[in-house]
Amino acid sequence: MGLLVLLLLLLAFLMPGVAIPVPPALRALSNLHLSTKFTSRPSAVTKYSKYSIHYLKQKVDHFGFKNDKHFNQRYLIADQHWKKEGGSILFYTGNEGDIIWFCNNTGFMWDVAEELKAMLVFAEHRYYGQSLPFGANSFKDSRHMNFLTSEQALADFAELIKHLKKTIPAAKNQPFIAVGGSYGGMLAAWFRMKYPHMVVGALAASAPIWQFEDMVPCGVFMEIVTADFRRSSPNCSKSIRKSWDAIHRLTRNSTGLNLVSEALHLCTSLKNSQDVQHLKDWIAETWVNLAMVDYPYESNFLQPLPAWPIKVVCQHFKNPNVSDTELLQNIFSALNVYYNYSGQAKCLNMSETSTSSLGSMGWSYQACTEIVMPFCTNGIDDMFEPHAWDLKDFSNDCYRQWGVKPRPTWITTMYGGKNISSHSNIIFSNGDLDPWSGGGVTKNITDTLVAINIAEGAHHLDLRANNAFDPMSVLLARSMEVRHMKKWIRDFYASLTKKH
Repeated sequence: MGLLVLLLLLLAFLMPGVAIPVPPALRALSNLHLSTKFTSRPSAVTKYSKYSIHYLKQKVDHFGFKNDKHFNQRYLIADQHWKKEGGSILFYTGNEGDIIWFCNNTGFMWDVAEELKAMLVFAEHRYYGQSLPFGANSFKDSRHMNFLTSEQALADFAELIKHLKKTIPAAKNQPFIAVGGSYGGMLAAWFRMKYPHMVVGALAASAPIWQFEDMVPCGVFMEIVTADFRRSSPNCSKSIRKSWDAIHRLTRNSTGLNLVSEALHLCTSLKNSQDVQHLKDWIAETWVNLAMVDYPYESNFLQPLPAWPIKVVCQHFKNPNVSDTELLQNIFSALNVYYNYSGQAKCLNMSETSTSSLGSMGWSYQACTEIVMPFCTNGIDDMFEPHAWDLKDFSNDCYRQWGVKPRPTWITTMYGGKNISSHSNIIFSNGDLDPWSGGGVTKNITDTLVAINIAEGAHHLDLRANNAFDPMSVLLARSMEVRHMKKWIRDFYASLTKKH
């Protein structure tokens, strides 16, 4: 929805007293979830809240025979537009957060339900929301965390689809289509790859399935973030690149620490060099968040934001050749766009950057086991402080936190890396403003593994609700996605006719 390689050490920021060492320059990125969906209209929550809540008893371990423990997986169903004859089922592969939040904020599925005569199913990912295999103790013992893997989650989805076909008679002979964004998009693609008999196709929006090992350069993500700011104004990215040294110079002594704390209106004053690093990480994370949510209209998710928020931020970075104190004031004005657009904040809180609907602890564990994405910066091709990717340091941090060592090659072993041409019926959509597109599939692989690229599109813009300010590129993208889905549905029913 993390970026230091997704080591979502949000704990370092959200849980006082939990000390988690992280390599400095990219530490802010550790907060970044792959998921970032939200709605732009107050009415959307009402429109997208007509669902029923259900639970399915799932095995904690699908792949062993000794463990008979079970848990209740939550899922949601909306069937207002579903047709029992000739209908379809859009199956949302839940990511790292509360499934009701995703349900309320994935407007595309609701917008196309009538056209596709579709039932909507939103499946919650194990260890997130209410789907906790060990209840309140799920995160207290790393042995309990052992069953938090993408493979187990995909098996949950498969069992849920089997259950739906068994308990909803009209669903038995209808096509299921997997839909997901970000990590959920990765899961949608992987589900089609691993369980092709369960879904006729998948829409994998903003799914960085190639952001592993050395499939893409480790610096590509932050280069895209920088390009987003540079396209608003070259001086904008230059100013941000200069800001790190300015902050360093201004915080060399206690007087400077107080000056910076007051100038940025921080809720908690800076006391030492660790606090300064935390400040830099927090600011860096803010720029990354803005790149992900750079939408053409007002939105409200991580924070209330104006239309094209990067353009608004860059209004405060017109001249990089200013004094350190003036640059500091410009940083405050820019941060205010993200953290105080509503005008309600009395101070800026470095512990608040993300919604509580995302599961920080579970994602931190996943980043330390399977979801190992190398990230780096060099300060030349990007606007951040230089930091190399160091697997050994990262692994040591993970071991200190969770008592586990990451397996950086397992995802490519499990899901094929770039060798996926034997699969079919997967749409990979990416926006060119989205930093995650650097690890996504942006060119057609075969006639049925297709890439849809969205000019002026940030993080899975296509999964958001229709909006009057949507660029033509996303309208075309959604139209193409529906066209592919209709073909999958037609082919499914045609195959049923042949069988009979």
